[in-house]
Amino acid sequence: MSLLDTRVPAVVLRIDRNPFHHGTLGAVRSLGRAGVEVHVVADSMGSPVGASRYVRQMHSPPPPGASPEEILAVLRQVAERIARPAVLVPMDDVSAIAVSGMREELAPSYLLPAMPGGLAERVADKAELAAVCASTGIPHPTTLIPDSPAEVADAMRQLGLPVVAKWSRPWLLPAGTGLRSTTLVRSVRQARELLLRTEEAGSRLLLQEYLPPGPDRDWFFHGYADHAGTVRAGGPGRKQLAWPRGAGLTAVGCWTPNAEVQAPAERLAGELGYRGIFDLDFRRCGTSGRYHLLDFNPRTGAQFRLFADGAGLDVVRALHLDLTGRPLPDGVPVNGRTFVVENYAPLAALRAAPGGRELAWYAADDRSPGRAMWALWCRHVSRRLRERLGTPAATVTAQAQAPRLIPRAASPSLTDNEKASS
Repeated sequence: MSLLDTRVPAVVLRIDRNPFHHGTLGAVRSLGRAGVEVHVVADSMGSPVGASRYVRQMHSPPPPGASPEEILAVLRQVAERIARPAVLVPMDDVSAIAVSGMREELAPSYLLPAMPGGLAERVADKAELAAVCASTGIPHPTTLIPDSPAEVADAMRQLGLPVVAKWSRPWLLPAGTGLRSTTLVRSVRQARELLLRTEEAGSRLLLQEYLPPGPDRDWFFHGYADHAGTVRAGGPGRKQLAWPRGAGLTAVGCWTPNAEVQAPAERLAGELGYRGIFDLDFRRCGTSGRYHLLDFNPRTGAQFRLFADGAGLDVVRALHLDLTGRPLPDGVPVNGRTFVVENYAPLAALRAAPGGRELAWYAADDRSPGRAMWALWCRHVSRRLRERLGTPAATVTAQAQAPRLIPRAASPSLTDNEKASS
């Protein structure tokens, strides 16, 4: 018998157009295996997620750059088709912020955590997060907000080179501009050029102290704050391999006990009154040894399935259990368990895993998404190679039809900069 209330369906929501977002598939499988009816609101064009046996129905998502009203309209249409209350699981920042802001409008069609108004947007905003960390005493890289070219030069002198440049609200970055949420800048001129694009970016430019990557320096924490504010499920993880190396999403992660990560994560969630799923990124300073909070993502992290404990509880199942009034089991942490994203770390997927392992795409009980991913990935890699080699467009017509990866402006996981991210 399932621990979850299988009478209550779930809706997994993702607005960004990244077809390789493995976290969406993880949410589908986690709930589907527990007997929950799962609906997915996401782009279905070539997406491996749609091939999963655990998807009851795929629904068209709001368009990129959709307004809150457009997002609300889509979710209401889905609710009408399902015809009973469902647990809503946002998978990207745009979705999480929009859903949090329209909680009253979505009720009673959807079950949602009782998040304080505006909190999701506040913690996702990089400038606001710096202020939150300062007020709560959580270590955070020194962050300055220049308003003029002269202030850019002053900030660079204070911080030293290189400097991390971030847009305060990366979910507002328009697609097709080449702007990325985070960039490692090595000159005043480069930073000034970014500042001049502030209006285009839609939010403020931040200049932040650079903490170099290194062995055992990148960590993350996933958790679920229940209706009483207690952090359940999840845990601290160590990023063993990133894609791109030292600069992006977790390609290989390991569940590793670390009180210096877990304690501030739980304290911050408690002081903010946060409710729901959250995903934090930390980087340890090689000089001071302190763990600095880099990002607070108010939604499910892509590698959340790393933290499936001895009772089978993860943050997505915790959300469903809590919102349907069911108790959360006390499972034993599976320290040493690893999570591998095969297309970014194929060799790691073949190595022995004494502590247990879960693959992002392959699953013995759900093979079709893995096959679909590799077919899509091969087309993507082939197209990128041809583009770099300068092959004439006429010879790559077939490759051009393949879905394109969405830059960090729309995706919570793809970057080419020196920072830890989910």
